[in-house]
Amino acid sequence: MKRVLVTGGAGFVGSHVVDELINHGYDVTVLDNLDEQVHDDEPDYLNDVAEYVWGDVRDRELLADLLESVDAVSHHASKVGVGQSMYEVEEYVDVNTLGTARMLDVIANEKIDLERFVIASSMSAYGEGEYYCGTCEERRFPPLRDVEQLEAGEWQLLCAECDGRLDAVPTTESNPLESDSIYAISKKSQEEMCLSVGRAYDIPVVALRYFNIYGSRQALDNPYTGVCAIFSSRIKNDRPPLLFEDGEQTRDFIHVSDIARVNRLALEKDAAAGRAVNVGTGEPTSITELAEELIRRYGKEDDLSPEVTEEFRSGDIRHCYGDASLAAECLDFEAEVSLEEGLEELVSWGVESDATDNTDAAYSEMEEKGLIRGLTRHRR
Repeated sequence: MKRVLVTGGAGFVGSHVVDELINHGYDVTVLDNLDEQVHDDEPDYLNDVAEYVWGDVRDRELLADLLESVDAVSHHASKVGVGQSMYEVEEYVDVNTLGTARMLDVIANEKIDLERFVIASSMSAYGEGEYYCGTCEERRFPPLRDVEQLEAGEWQLLCAECDGRLDAVPTTESNPLESDSIYAISKKSQEEMCLSVGRAYDIPVVALRYFNIYGSRQALDNPYTGVCAIFSSRIKNDRPPLLFEDGEQTRDFIHVSDIARVNRLALEKDAAAGRAVNVGTGEPTSITELAEELIRRYGKEDDLSPEVTEEFRSGDIRHCYGDASLAAECLDFEAEVSLEEGLEELVSWGVESDATDNTDAAYSEMEEKGLIRGLTRHRR
């Protein structure tokens, strides 16, 4: 295997994947449409060893030409934004679901012979993570909290059997996929379509379920991107990070360099073929802790502190962090970058990068759609 097509290869994650592959001797072709929401112009970090094709992943003729000339695909081209996906429904389904379907249709009907296909999936497909009820002594897979509970400010998940508090535990790949946004549904459909076509046409497919990715090159002007970038943008503009609920919800933050490495391993290791694999650190971090760390690292601790809104967004989950044992078993992968090291890398890049804080406009849009409740009085 030598020639790899990386879709979305000019983006945050894709560009790091491109660097990793080139550094390990692969010939890389990139397909990217330079989406205006992510890119103002052609990025200056692009690896000049790769071949770049500026086009749309929904362009059938272009896909056919590109797929005939490669041995493997690393598919990252997607619209990304949980909240935005709930009112740009058609666009997200068109790019993510239809774009992937068109690529698979070309593979099937043009008899494209691929040695490996890696699809970027997401932990968002799970919905809530896994929990444990100490009273019942059972694992639980709860649905989303209902609006009445959230309106009452009751953030914790409760056991449906005994009404006791549930404790978050590492989420395994066996957790039911209870996708709670159009974005999550599109990632779930991408994953399932790719695995299905892979089985039918004997193409080894690996679906990588990324947890919360952060690091350099994440678009700081994009208010629908990851929380590390959104918080960085606000901090750089001397505005407090806004924390929904009580700020104690937790996520699994994994550095983009680890994501790039696991993509290469997914191309090289056979044991993960035909499977969906969690890619995380296995360590939960609260949103409050994250905000405080970023404020400190940007040197703004004397001027800023996180602002807890005690409001909520429709469809938000409480906790989700990954069980990373399958990745270790199948891909010989363990995350190497600690949160401390990763945030240092992000901030070192972030202090040198321009950042327009567009969160107010994004929140106003979501508030208009009824997806954020009562946030205006907390904004400043």
